[in-house]
Amino acid sequence: MKKYSLFFLLGIAVIAGHAQNDVQKIKALMEQQATAWNQGNLEGFMATYWNNDSLLFVGKNGVTYGWQQTLDNYRKNYPSKNAMGTLKFTLLKLQPMGSGFYNVVGKWQLTRKMGDLKGHFTLVLKKIAGHWKIVQDHSS
Repeated sequence: MKKYSLFFLLGIAVIAGHAQNDVQKIKALMEQQATAWNQGNLEGFMATYWNNDSLLFVGKNGVTYGWQQTLDNYRKNYPSKNAMGTLKFTLLKLQPMGSGFYNVVGKWQLTRKMGDLKGHFTLVLKKIAGHWKIVQDHSS
């Protein structure tokens, strides 16, 4: 019985370690996004998204499918570093949704000379080829 208890506890420790590692990687992904944005680098910002036609983005103007269309929308709405401003994320909840998926809820804030913007987001991240990628983004 003690032998099984030890294996059970070791299994829980391994799972908890993987979950903590995933949370750290997702936080780093969000920092990478903010850094790229704040440098005026939309392609770097989009590197955290799944580069696929099935990427789903939901925003104030409705639903957008696809990585390229999402990038094109960002380029149209934020045509310059001035328009982009400085982005800050506040992560409110990171929750595993089964093997290889995470749900992330947070707040975003843009500080700009032309007027600040802020809102909330819900992201679905999927581990693809060992890397976390945003596969669905609902920002408002």
